[in-house]
Amino acid sequence: MRQDKYNLSQLRMMTKVSHLYHERGMVQSEISRTLGLSQARVSRLLTSAAEANIIRTVVVAPDGLNSYLEDQIEKKYGLLEVHVVDTVDGTDTENAEALGMVLGNIFTILPLKGKVVGLQAWSRSMRKFVDSLGSFPHAKAKAVVELVGGVGEPGLQHEANSTTARLASIVDAKALFLRVPGVVTSLEMRDAILENDPHARSSLEAMDNLDIALVGVGTCSFRSGRISLGNFFTQDQFDLAESKGAVGEINLRFIDANGKPIESELNDLVIGITLEQLSKVERRIAVASGADKHEVTLAAIKGGWINVLITDEETAEYLISQGA
Repeated sequence: MRQDKYNLSQLRMMTKVSHLYHERGMVQSEISRTLGLSQARVSRLLTSAAEANIIRTVVVAPDGLNSYLEDQIEKKYGLLEVHVVDTVDGTDTENAEALGMVLGNIFTILPLKGKVVGLQAWSRSMRKFVDSLGSFPHAKAKAVVELVGGVGEPGLQHEANSTTARLASIVDAKALFLRVPGVVTSLEMRDAILENDPHARSSLEAMDNLDIALVGVGTCSFRSGRISLGNFFTQDQFDLAESKGAVGEINLRFIDANGKPIESELNDLVIGITLEQLSKVERRIAVASGADKHEVTLAAIKGGWINVLITDEETAEYLISQGA
């Protein structure tokens, strides 16, 4: 049976399951737990892989997929899933769209009933991910929670709020917004905001019970002009974080090259999920690409802050080249 019967999302999951079953020797129940799929779906994917001639005497990945790279990174760093996307010669917008669509493919097959999903919605890839989603008629998730307060210009903050609302609607869940600044100027301001905003307090408390976190990975610099315009770190604050060993941030929380949290007064200025809360989430998914994010992506993996990664080939090669 020809592979063109299946779309790219189906081929990707068929190849992933085939690798785990035939090359890693995992039984179907283990694959089910690792990928968050039902055992029946794992069985169907293996059957389809055989029909599509992906499984022969070895697993043969279809053109355009990078299952060998993915498998190497998963084994090396103990990640649940890695998906490597071809983004050669694409513009930043095209790359964000490609990465977001792959995240959409992964998200679509996750069991969402009763789950609490955290979303960092001011990342362009995360917004493209939500744009790529169709309907989930039986999702019945419990809630979609914004993981950080608003950053950047008002238009970007509106887009992030709208993205959170759309995802909640798609998965038939309650939207929990964090319509407060992502970064404030003082601890006193942070306390005053939270004291007078019960909705923000409710969203922050909901982060104690996340099942899935769609996290943001950033460098110690402004990501775009839209973000540098408000409710974000200043250049002096970035310089302070770097002076303490920071290589980047996870949801505005700075980490060093080994993934360890940077202790500084900057933590008190952030309104959003803490690294302690993030560490308790079962499935921690990040989208990261580009040479400027190599070091922080590796640090996020080393620190255990993410366990599912969607990235580009260049970043994948970098991760493989690094020491264990």
